[in-house]
Amino acid sequence: MTIRRDLDELDKSGKLIRLHGGAQKIANIEEVELSRNQKKEIHLVEKQEVAKLAAQKIKPGDTIYIGAGTTLELIVNYVEKPETLRVVTNSLPVFEAWQKTEAELILVGGNYRRHSGEFIGGLTIKLLEDLKFTKAFVGVNGVNNDNMMAANTEEGQAEALGLNNAQERYVVMDKYKFNRNDFYSFYSLYNVDALLTNSSVAPDTLEHYQTYTKIEN
Repeated sequence: MTIRRDLDELDKSGKLIRLHGGAQKIANIEEVELSRNQKKEIHLVEKQEVAKLAAQKIKPGDTIYIGAGTTLELIVNYVEKPETLRVVTNSLPVFEAWQKTEAELILVGGNYRRHSGEFIGGLTIKLLEDLKFTKAFVGVNGVNNDNMMAANTEEGQAEALGLNNAQERYVVMDKYKFNRNDFYSFYSLYNVDALLTNSSVAPDTLEHYQTYTKIEN
């Protein structure tokens, strides 16, 4: 009973994730946040797989919000009939990726954070507040239990608002983001419609996170 009690306490404190038959340590916060250019080179195959899943959720006539992230930048490559869509983003790289299509594009401005290529801050929030979306897609730096993590508070606040203003809410992430912490918890998995990830997620991890939201992989 003592070991089980200790595991429960560590789970509550966010130091590990309880899984069926055991536990898994949560990765520590990265000492140095990787830049967008650095992240582009990591786990590209896994990111492409997840971007395809996200694109399948998008239907003709949708108004979609797409947050910042190197996986989200790839969605445009797999979308059918982009000319029927309205795309809203506060990510400059996402905006630039969609420029090759005939979609109606809206770039939400604000303070430019070069590290992530994202516009953030009070002006961004003010512009996003009155916009409504059929679907929203956001990335994360990690998830642990129901917590969706970001490295920057203002980035997280913008992503949360995009989700709150959408009829359908999706978190888009490769399998390496599971059981990872970061600086700011900006949203709960309980409040998203689905988490889109890779087909090769470990069964124990899948079982655990299905207690918080629907997992599609």
